[in-house]
Amino acid sequence: MTTASKPNNRIRASWDNTIFHIINTVFLVLMILVVIFPLLYVISMSLSSVEAVSTGKVYLFPVDITLQAYRTIATTKSILVGMSNTVFYAVVGTLLNVTLTILCAYPLSRNNLPGRKFLLWIFTFTMMFGGGMIPTYLTVRSLGLINTRAALIIPSAMNVWNMVIARTFFINTIPDELIEAAEIDGAHDGQVFFRIVIPNSVTILAVISLFYAVGHWNQYFDAMIYLNKPELYNPQLVLRTIIASTQAMLEQTGSLIDAAKAADQAEVLKYAVIVFASLPIMIVYPFIQRFFIKGVMVGSLKG
Repeated sequence: MTTASKPNNRIRASWDNTIFHIINTVFLVLMILVVIFPLLYVISMSLSSVEAVSTGKVYLFPVDITLQAYRTIATTKSILVGMSNTVFYAVVGTLLNVTLTILCAYPLSRNNLPGRKFLLWIFTFTMMFGGGMIPTYLTVRSLGLINTRAALIIPSAMNVWNMVIARTFFINTIPDELIEAAEIDGAHDGQVFFRIVIPNSVTILAVISLFYAVGHWNQYFDAMIYLNKPELYNPQLVLRTIIASTQAMLEQTGSLIDAAKAADQAEVLKYAVIVFASLPIMIVYPFIQRFFIKGVMVGSLKG
């Protein structure tokens, strides 16, 4: 290669990198706008007055800013009860989920587990084939879990995909030599697990905890199927009840003006409940984002 061609290659590579960065930046900006716009719209609707929302004046930023919807949330017992229920489902459910996932994933990551391949095949089979909604409901009912808190925790006690992620992490991160060294020093399986495996697995614990917590926090369909008692509702079901009662009022009331006003108030309250219910996850996520990024790379590198 001649000396003159080397600068040309460098210039071409530089232009290629510049074009790539421009395209990448434009794409990322568009994606950010796609994500931010609905979030900003929901927040603006929750902070705007009922009149501004009903007349369609809110497009991107709040109009006639007011905190009336949030005051209503703070004084509405059913919504506060729903939030406390969601906290219970998320905390207790996540603790159970993470415990079962780790207790299952770690043994399956060890080569000396008898029947390891057969057990992995069974778990994989459940990922591809399921009983369906009706058999699952009949099973939950036969166990006496309908209208209980356990109905939202026990049936989803472990996610096989999260277990596979945790197992991959253990295989790539906890070498057999480390465990053998601990056993030579006299450590039994429980000591190895709690003193070596768990302290070195903070990343995967944070990742699967986030997955499970968000799943419990946003749980709607299972709650709608298994729960009929208002005192067990989460905010999603409480909001559904408010909207349904407003629609019933629209159909039955003799005053169309009062019914329309109630519908507009329910619309603003809906957006406020969405923001109120999403806020805890939005606050927690930045603190565990670094663990989440590491967890995404589980299995991509080894050594």
